[in-house]
Amino acid sequence: MELNQRIEKYWDNRSESFSKTRRLELSGRDAEGWREIFRKNLPEGRALKILDVGTGAGFFAAILSEMGHDVIGIDMSAKMLREAAQNLRELNLYAEFIKMNAQVLDFADETFDVVVTRNLTWTLPDVKAAYHEWRRVLKVGGVLMNFDSDYGDKQFSVCSKSPITDEQVNECDEIKDALTISTRRRPMWDAGFLEGLDFIVRLTEDISSFVHRDSRCSYDTVPMFAIHAVK
Repeated sequence: MELNQRIEKYWDNRSESFSKTRRLELSGRDAEGWREIFRKNLPEGRALKILDVGTGAGFFAAILSEMGHDVIGIDMSAKMLREAAQNLRELNLYAEFIKMNAQVLDFADETFDVVVTRNLTWTLPDVKAAYHEWRRVLKVGGVLMNFDSDYGDKQFSVCSKSPITDEQVNECDEIKDALTISTRRRPMWDAGFLEGLDFIVRLTEDISSFVHRDSRCSYDTVPMFAIHAVK
């Protein structure tokens, strides 16, 4: 099976349990932590056109639309997109959701003020292509915010609170080990590559204590980093 299709199938299979965790997260203290991060780091005083890449169950789309922004969420998993649309309907919020490959975007140059993504780049077959595309669709002065973890040299396991099965953990490890990004040490690799694309980059190496506080949610122990890059 082609790697992109294998990744899509994996997240299709994870969609329902993943969505339940995101709904819990939206209802608790961690969502407020994410709102604070966006309030501090996004341009103020106007509604922004935002691309949420790898939107999953629509977590960022919900937060950002609630803050008054115009959000388009894309994902390769059709089942994830259905979960996202349902989650926002239940919250009386709106974002547009489109099935699309994060590495090949169907948008014109300089369409968006902001590109955001969470827990995506570690699963992409071609992160360099993705970063080029995200830069292309950003307006000059636009902001890329990437939140991710350096999973490449880690092995996953099932914790007591996790809804993930042993079979899904093994599949995730096999996919991860097949990806070039897993050989990079992050986020320093990302910062160097983005600077080579003429981004102005700011890194925070671990924001986990700020956004992983809700004991009801299942989080791993690998630090989550934040990349803030201006075109």
